[in-house]
Amino acid sequence: MTDYLDEPDRTGPGGRPRDAALDGAILRATRRRLVVDGYSKMTIKDITADAKVGRNTLRRRWKNKFDLVVDALDYGFRTQGNLSAVDLDRLEPIDALIEAVRYVDPASYSADAMMLIGNLAAESIRTPELMNILREHVVRPRVEFIQIVLTQLRARGAVRADIDVHTISTLCFGSYFASYYRGEMDAHIPEDVVTVLWPTIAGRRTSANRRSTARAGRDG
Repeated sequence: MTDYLDEPDRTGPGGRPRDAALDGAILRATRRRLVVDGYSKMTIKDITADAKVGRNTLRRRWKNKFDLVVDALDYGFRTQGNLSAVDLDRLEPIDALIEAVRYVDPASYSADAMMLIGNLAAESIRTPELMNILREHVVRPRVEFIQIVLTQLRARGAVRADIDVHTISTLCFGSYFASYYRGEMDAHIPEDVVTVLWPTIAGRRTSANRRSTARAGRDG
């Protein structure tokens, strides 16, 4: 592993771009410290030691610990990949929704994500701003992502026009937390949740297609 040391500020006019690998090392170290120590106990000193960077290197990038935590939470979702680049039109509607729900799994980037989220929520009494971080940088982008997919499916006639996309999206994302606290996290949550929801939200065209397929299978 490369040992990153203090380096010239590269963000000024004419400077070279910031080192993405260096940023990633710091953000991953921050996420790990949020899991192990929690927000109030983690220190910039520990983060720089874990990331093998100098304190000034971190300070040039983030004004304070709070801003660093915001970026660290965003980092997990950014590095999962971009599902919007996948042509969802090529998938059956139910499969497109399953993939969308799979994509918003907090643990898809880090197995410790649920513990990290729980630690931040627990400390929101001492630092109320942390709950806003969770809402804006963990919950909102994931719920909105599923909403976008449902809206696209609705435009295709694959789901009913009158569905409440916000509530359905919230249920889909919330299923990960229910499963985690139930102690039954597994890889089948997206399929299980969407399979239960689908008969209620599927559009007439989709339902008709499924009935036609079933009849064709029986006749064959």
